[in-house]
Amino acid sequence: MKALVLAGGTGSRLRPITHTSAKQLVPIGNKPVLFYGLEAIRDSGIREVGIIVGETGAEVRRAVGDGSQFGLSVTYIPQEAPLGLAHCVLIAREFLGDDDFLMYLGDNFVIHGIRDFVTEFLARRPDAQLLLTKVANPSEFGVAELDQGGRVVRVEEKPKEPRSDLALVGIYMFTPLVHRIVAQLRPSARGELEITEAIQELILHQAAVSSHTISGYWKDTGRVEDMLECNRMVLENIAPRMEGSVDDESEAVGRVDIAEDAVVIRSRLVGPVSIGPGTVVADSYVGPFTSLGSGCRLDHTEIEYSIVMDHCSINGVSRIHNSLIGKNVEVSPAGPAPRGHQLVVGDHSRVRLNY
Repeated sequence: MKALVLAGGTGSRLRPITHTSAKQLVPIGNKPVLFYGLEAIRDSGIREVGIIVGETGAEVRRAVGDGSQFGLSVTYIPQEAPLGLAHCVLIAREFLGDDDFLMYLGDNFVIHGIRDFVTEFLARRPDAQLLLTKVANPSEFGVAELDQGGRVVRVEEKPKEPRSDLALVGIYMFTPLVHRIVAQLRPSARGELEITEAIQELILHQAAVSSHTISGYWKDTGRVEDMLECNRMVLENIAPRMEGSVDDESEAVGRVDIAEDAVVIRSRLVGPVSIGPGTVVADSYVGPFTSLGSGCRLDHTEIEYSIVMDHCSINGVSRIHNSLIGKNVEVSPAGPAPRGHQLVVGDHSRVRLNY
């Protein structure tokens, strides 16, 4: 069995972060979200992985390499434009060959992995196996309808009037039969080859389409709120680590992960907190559910429930919370001036100001 990982999306809902970074590489608990998926694939016993890449392909290649750091063998498959999930299957035909395969959206986050689902698929070998989860807003997802026996009888992409609250998680398993269906698809109204249409065609052809409803934790990390929630979930389970240094005037409370060469001076840390390699925290407060990337510097700052990516400088800021801060960002007070806000804001940004 092989795996097809989709890492070519543009991440429009995470702009402006994704103007310069692949959304699959935004960190959760100081590790790119894509890495969690690759580790889950490895732990399920799969070793050959094809990664669909788009305009951020070079960044993904640098981060993942040949896959050996995960115990995987990785092949990169360029996609000229985001033309749909089924289009990814179409262009991966040569890589996939006649093997069964797992399709995994690279920005999905599933607690407890997928090993049991893969094991069951290989044992029963339906033509398709879907992972589902109940959501409050099914019209924003692909939606599955089940009969009373739990068999999938219909799937639909972002329906205006959903027939159920069961969303497709973005993790699918297929036999080679799906290639025959995908080859005959035509673009949808939004110009994409839809994987939901391919699954619906399988159902109409009386193929065996099974499903599992995930009872654990799943997130599509497409929004800032989702990233912060996933970060919270990961930090809830971190093991304390003290490879950096904390001076005698500092206090670390709860589960705190301090990486090598990190330095904490005259500061208070309230876990769960993760501090990346080489980061310096001085005269500051770092509160729960915060991860600071590598090479950052915090001075006279208060921050909590936030993600700070690599090589940021935050100095003299009284309170930061519920924030996602990109790489190489500098945050500092404006200095003595009449009360006001000075903003340099990129396209598609969202700014919230307290008065």
